[in-house]
Amino acid sequence: MIALFNKLHSRWLTFTLRHPRTAATAAPKVNLSTAPPKPVIPSKKPIKVELVGGKRYSWCSCGYSRKQPFCDGTHKTKAEGMKGLRFVPEKDSTVWLCGCKHTNNSPYCDGTHKQDFIVSAPLHECTN
Repeated sequence: MIALFNKLHSRWLTFTLRHPRTAATAAPKVNLSTAPPKPVIPSKKPIKVELVGGKRYSWCSCGYSRKQPFCDGTHKTKAEGMKGLRFVPEKDSTVWLCGCKHTNNSPYCDGTHKQDFIVSAPLHECTN
């Protein structure tokens, strides 16, 4: 029995010396929620814009963009899982784009900003 123990201990020791443990590394950040991310509210009113027909636009759907109401790509770091809504107007027009990001007619305002859950919610302020 002692001989078996010495033989196994010797193999374990040899293996340990040849294969030293590596330092533990932090696991990557993982979003465990299955719920879709929710936008922040940058404005409680619609934003009037002049659109050019045939030109492609990208409306910010997350609320973090510094170029409201348009997307500047900030969702890639602050709202993973969200992205800008691309659209092309058929003709030149003046429209009201949603500023609260909760419209049911994206990217256009549908009056959702008048509902209590938007009125009572805090405004998101851009930070560096």
